[in-house]
Amino acid sequence: MAARTSLLCPRCRRLVSADEAVCPYCGLRSPGSWWRRIGIGGAEGVLAWILYANVILYGLSLILGASRGGSGGLFSFLSPSDQSLFLLGATGTLPLRLHRWWSLLAANYLHGGLLHILFNMMALRQVGPLALREYGPSRFVVVYTLGGVLGFWISALAGVPFTIGASAAICAVIGAMLYYGKSRGGSYGQALYRQLGGWVVSLAIFGFLVPGINNWGHGGGLAAGAALGWLLGYQEQRREAPLHRTLAAACVALTLVALAWGVGSAVYLRLGTQG
Repeated sequence: MAARTSLLCPRCRRLVSADEAVCPYCGLRSPGSWWRRIGIGGAEGVLAWILYANVILYGLSLILGASRGGSGGLFSFLSPSDQSLFLLGATGTLPLRLHRWWSLLAANYLHGGLLHILFNMMALRQVGPLALREYGPSRFVVVYTLGGVLGFWISALAGVPFTIGASAAICAVIGAMLYYGKSRGGSYGQALYRQLGGWVVSLAIFGFLVPGINNWGHGGGLAAGAALGWLLGYQEQRREAPLHRTLAAACVALTLVALAWGVGSAVYLRLGTQG
């Protein structure tokens, strides 16, 4: 007789049997499925795929054209050229005047240098698991995607001409967690609110001291994330509903279309100029 194996549910992280049809604690279907075990599904898979997408787009931006500058010191190390970033989907007032509205999505997966992507992915790895636990994967995807879009849109309204990076989306996640901490209250909520509030203060100081930081995108992302956290609710208020999963699926689909359009058009134009 074969022994029953156990694993941690990808959503709630509680011990369940690998052959359970539904997690008895959180209701996740097929928690032991192979696609969940390799990180395609579940909370950890969401962070993994976001990280993969950022790294792949960063590598592709370098392949399409590295910057020949160097005036930015460490922050310019392994920097893609502005042209390659524009082709892949950098956003701001200049691209939006050319009706490149899809860039509001694509720009969240582009970075201007090695330190840029390292700092952003480290921040995502810190705050992401907290937000995934308190909001669930579907609402996390909605906050991350729409928060990044709204952050860049606000920065464009403020006149930022050219911008990239995951920081607007990450700030949206921080904003949602600030709302969660303030709304939940108690010792845990208050501690979380104070800790993330300290992050925001540090981010603001860093943004005003270092040139080239999109403070409008950061602030817009924070505000958008807090508003989305209020609109969507968190796990302790109500479980994820079909509406949340539908919105998340739409966000994923639109993001894939935007990234595919950016990559396809960039490669096509590069090959065309070389031919």
